[in-house]
Amino acid sequence: MKKLLCVYICLVLAGCDFTVPLSAAPELPIDTRAVGLWEMAKPNGNTERLLILPFNDHEYFISWPEAASTELYAKAHLFNFSGMVLVQLQWFGNSDGAVPDDDRNYQIASYAITGDALEIQLLNTDVIGKEFQSAADLATAIEANKSNPDLFREKMIYKRVADAGR
Repeated sequence: MKKLLCVYICLVLAGCDFTVPLSAAPELPIDTRAVGLWEMAKPNGNTERLLILPFNDHEYFISWPEAASTELYAKAHLFNFSGMVLVQLQWFGNSDGAVPDDDRNYQIASYAITGDALEIQLLNTDVIGKEFQSAADLATAIEANKSNPDLFREKMIYKRVADAGR
């Protein structure tokens, strides 16, 4: 079972999308509504948890899947891009002490919070690609596909955990 989990973690880390950040630095304050413990029911009946904590006034600390035997860690920040508020995640390690072994550790997402629901959509690399040499190249690819309805992947919908101390 532990070997299977290690393979899963490697696949998730390998699934990080970009080697270059789109946003050079945090520019917007965190959305405090996003802070907390969130969970999503999986089709197999399991629950996946996402922990979002404020790291400072402009960055989050992310733990996913929270309370799993191995968790992945990222820092994230909000930024404006072409009329959209996006989230940039930078994955930096896991609870076993492993760090990414390549530079592909950035992901870009959109998000929305409605009541007790957090909707996250990752940028779809099937639409824009993955191999970018600079932030400008990545920005150009996103801008060129801005009106594409498939620019972002399927929504992941997390519900706020009611007893998480809020």
